[in-house]
Amino acid sequence: MSASAARRASAIAFAALALGAASLAEADREAGRRKAEVCAACHGPAGNSVDPAVPSIAGQPAQFISTELFLFREGNRKDPQMSPIAAGLSNGDLNDLAEYFAAEKPAPPKHRTASENAAAGPALAHQFNCVQCHGRELLGQQHIPRLAGQQPGYLLTQLKGFKAGTRADIDGNMTSAAHALSDQDIEVLVDYLAGLSPGN
Repeated sequence: MSASAARRASAIAFAALALGAASLAEADREAGRRKAEVCAACHGPAGNSVDPAVPSIAGQPAQFISTELFLFREGNRKDPQMSPIAAGLSNGDLNDLAEYFAAEKPAPPKHRTASENAAAGPALAHQFNCVQCHGRELLGQQHIPRLAGQQPGYLLTQLKGFKAGTRADIDGNMTSAAHALSDQDIEVLVDYLAGLSPGN
């Protein structure tokens, strides 16, 4: 990454985190619920996705949700469905939506982890520092998402994107961690993570 790209990434990260930290206290959960009606078409009722390729956002850290919406809005993260929706959101909208989804209860995972991956997954999660950032139970914190119980197709796409350098990464930590993963490591981690309790 060039020096100018690194400075730009740092500025984006600072802006996104400042937005979340400064404004979430003023967020309106009920307004967020109303604004979230359009989100249910893809993310499922109350943010619990039923599509393996679409992430569940119920119970995700509010700062993570507002940061990702900010990245979509600013064009640093791109998706055919999310980018046009996020483009019209105000800072208040971002934080209202984040407050609403963060307060919703995540559904138990439908995914069932293979026994061999349930055994191998914890060691990989420690070896590649998943637990250092995402928390001991992989439930997320602040601007870092919950991985436990997340949709497997979505996890697979994101980890492959980080490894390939095609997925936005505001501080480089995920790109660095995923670069060291083999394809087999990714398959094991996805199967393991998708079957974990999301903490409900």
